[in-house]
Amino acid sequence: MTQTSTFKKIGLASFIMMASVFASRIIGLARETAIAWMGGASADVDAYQVAFVIPEILNHVVASGFLSITFIPIFTRYLVQNQEQEGYRVFSVILNCFGAGLFIFICLSMVFAPELIALLAPGLKNGPAFDLAVRMTRIIIPAQFFFFAGGLFNAVQYSKEQFLFPALAPLIYNTGIIVGGILLYPALGMESFAWGVLAGAFFGSFLLQLFGAKQVGLIYMPNFNFKHPDVIKYVLLTLPLMLGLTMTFSTEILMKFFGSFLSEGSISAMNYALRIMFILVGLFGNAVGVASYPFMAKIAAKKDFSGLNTIINQTLKYIFIVMPFSVVFMILNKEVVAILFQRGAFDAHDAALTSGVLPYFMAGAFAFSAQTIVSRGFFAVQNTLFPAIFSSVCVALSLPLLYFAMTAMGIKGVALGLSLSVIITTGALFEVWSRKTKNAGRSDVYISFGVMLLVSILVWLALKAIYVGIIPLIPITGFFTHIFICIIVGIFFLILLAGMGKFFKIREVSTLYAKVLTKTGLLRKVS
Repeated sequence: MTQTSTFKKIGLASFIMMASVFASRIIGLARETAIAWMGGASADVDAYQVAFVIPEILNHVVASGFLSITFIPIFTRYLVQNQEQEGYRVFSVILNCFGAGLFIFICLSMVFAPELIALLAPGLKNGPAFDLAVRMTRIIIPAQFFFFAGGLFNAVQYSKEQFLFPALAPLIYNTGIIVGGILLYPALGMESFAWGVLAGAFFGSFLLQLFGAKQVGLIYMPNFNFKHPDVIKYVLLTLPLMLGLTMTFSTEILMKFFGSFLSEGSISAMNYALRIMFILVGLFGNAVGVASYPFMAKIAAKKDFSGLNTIINQTLKYIFIVMPFSVVFMILNKEVVAILFQRGAFDAHDAALTSGVLPYFMAGAFAFSAQTIVSRGFFAVQNTLFPAIFSSVCVALSLPLLYFAMTAMGIKGVALGLSLSVIITTGALFEVWSRKTKNAGRSDVYISFGVMLLVSILVWLALKAIYVGIIPLIPITGFFTHIFICIIVGIFFLILLAGMGKFFKIREVSTLYAKVLTKTGLLRKVS
């Protein structure tokens, strides 16, 4: 496979995943809008968010979130060597053994849910919100088995370069949450959304992915041979990930831990802001990272570090486009939050709390996006130990920063501290990777980052002036007024970014515009 054809395949896979992520983020926002409409930024919604802490830890400990990362290189090797049957044998052993262990963890977590929540969200204390968090935790925990099995099914499909059914999983999952939440809310309150989580996980992450894996030839065997060499290798690869702390995982946990000590609704407000930030992370980071990883694994299997660095460097340059897009959300923080959430129980106070914290999360959006690519470089060469230890140390070192930022700035300090942590960690991890692999193109990556940072500052100055100039000209406020302001500022932004892309000769900006115009058919109409 030539490098050109590899980039073409990555481009096609990235487009599929970006379309999926975009649709997922839209439905995800609809989910958060439904939650905000029903519960606002309240103690009940705080309890709903806290109810995810134990399931997220359980998911992390059994490495459900890393199944594709660790299993794909192993399974891909069998495909390359025409030993697919043996690959499915390893698949079956992992599913059987880890699935049985997960079942035991699920039962224990349900029994000890009160004690675990008291430990992980100590500021919540005993009371109605605490009791509600315990009940919803016990509803959500069983969904982790569906995520675990679905993760293995996804890995099989990714290894066969099939992305459609995995791309549909988050859409069905979020739809399940919305439907369950809205239909059952009159009878169950916020608990209805927890039942929606369980249903969405079953249908989207498990049942559909089982069907997709069967379509590409899945073979299941009732095999429990835990001593198989590649099963042992899988355990050794995933163990550091199970015990280590990633920045994305720790952000969710630490946000709720520190948020439990803040005023009522703080956890909810930070979660709403974080979901908005993850729109950009999903589009530019997660989609490209997931799409490129199977190809990175194949190149790594050939020990072609030059080719691997080429993919990583070019992908990072593309991801830096997140920075000027983040500026738009910083400028329009009030309007974006009002459009998405301000209705029903989500009042003006909740909107002010959420919009106030949004810019601080947006400052770290590019780093959250970039770390998915840099970490996958280590994973592609089956080095999971170093990034796990490195990230865990960085998370530990960030705790004093988060504490002092929280005491000095409150909710905004927590968001800022989390963003600074991921920026420092991602930058340091890329530098270590570059030195280990003798990455000759790293200087170009740093130059690209510097140019995009300058562009982002210039965009901020220009858009801020435009925003300040048009606000006094609009005498009324409301939903459609917010949309109008976003459209005006958005148009100016697109023109500014295109102009600066040409002025600074940023190829990634020109490529992005060309691809979007081509996909929408506008380029053909213009030409």
